[in-house]
Order: sequence, then C-alpha cells, then structure tokens
Amino acid sequence: FTSVKLSSLRRHLKTHSDEKRHVCHLCPKAFRTAALLHNHVNTHTGNKPHKCSECDTAFVTRGELSRHRRYKHTLEKPFKCTICEYSSVEASKMRRHVRSHTGERPYPCHLCSYASKDACKLKRHMLTHTGEKRYQCYVCQARFTQSGTMKIHVLQKHGENVPKHQCPHCSTSLSRKSDLGVHLRNLHSYMEEAVKCRDCEAAFHERYAFLQHRKTHRSEKSFTCARCSCTCNQ
Repeated sequence: FTSVKLSSLRRHLKTHSDEKRHVCHLCPKAFRTAALLHNHVNTHTGNKPHKCSECDTAFVTRGELSRHRRYKHTLEKPFKCTICEYSSVEASKMRRHVRSHTGERPYPCHLCSYASKDACKLKRHMLTHTGEKRYQCYVCQARFTQSGTMKIHVLQKHGENVPKHQCPHCSTSLSRKSDLGVHLRNLHSYMEEAVKCRDCEAAFHERYAFLQHRKTHRSEKSFTCARCSCTCNQ
C-alpha cells in the first residue's frame, strides 16, 4: 500500500493492528477506528444517516448506500477484469474472481490441507471441523453445517412449501427473491448499447428478447424428448 497522504498511511496501518481501543458502550464489541465504532453504534440505535436519493431506502454506512445504488439504480459495474470480460459491482468480488485466474488460495485451514479463495468459504469450511450446525430448515427445524446443504434439503424434502418468485416478464420462477433480482438485472434490464444479431440486422436493448430471437435462427432441433421421437429447437 502506498499513499500521497501521511494520514491515509496511518489509517491503513491500523488495518494491520490487533489493537481495538474504541469500545461500544452498548455491547462488548471493540473496533480499531472511531468510524467503525460509529457505524456499529448505528446498528444498535437504528440510525441510518445515508439516504438514497432515488428511493426511500437508508443505510448505516456510505459504502452500503453506494453498493445499493449500483445494484438497484445505476446497474454500474466499475470493476473490470483485465484477463476476461467479467465485471463486478464490488471490488471484493473482483478480487475473488481474479483468483480464479491466478489459482491463488490465500486462506488456508489450520486443521487440514484445505485452502480457499475467500475468507467466507474458509469460515464455512471450518464448520465441518467444529460440527456446528448454524443453518436450520424453516419447515422441519433440521439443522445443517452449510447453507447450501440446507437449501438442497428444503428443495428435496419440502419442495411444495418453497416460496416461488415469479418473473413478471417471462415464465421463470425462482425460490429466492435475491435470485429473482439477479435474473431481472441480467435478462430484463435495459441496455444502452444494443446487442446485434450476427445472422440478421435485428438489434435488442434487452438480453432476454435477444436470446429469444436467437432461437429463431436455430436450424437444427437440438432438444430431444427422452420418452419419444419428438425433437424441438427450444
């Protein structure tokens, strides 16, 4: 890390220190900086000083507001991979993505040979050693060490009780609201630069419409029924 400002360097050096002098007066937690403590206290008081100018949502930190605006309003992805076409809303996601190219796994488990590309996956892995089951099924209260295992359980055992979120633009139905949000952004959001069909002069500002159009150019029928001789191009 380098900086033109000495104050920025001093602030950065605190991230390497274990010293946490700023103690919360409402709980036992302590923090390295006064700014981190201030944000934490806001979670107790419910104070959300950072308000979105485009909707009624408010946030505890400026970073949360910035992330919200990119995900919900601007759809901006300023962090771009220099190796492939991947781009991201958040710098942390870009750092994880770059490791898929470099093969770097900087988070090793101290109990076995496992190493992870990000700290979150390492924490999830550690549960396999401790046996802690933090994730509970909301239908039958069965407990699991990993959220992925719990979700598979819910789909397999309680599929009829899983809430479905229907896309308002197509027939897609998803089990999680967050997945529906990703689906809407990726397929149904307006694109300023139109995508052009390579087989005709058609151009589209919505990816879903473009994908539906591409199906009309398929000459071969690539989808075959497993029970009879019927073949289709969709």
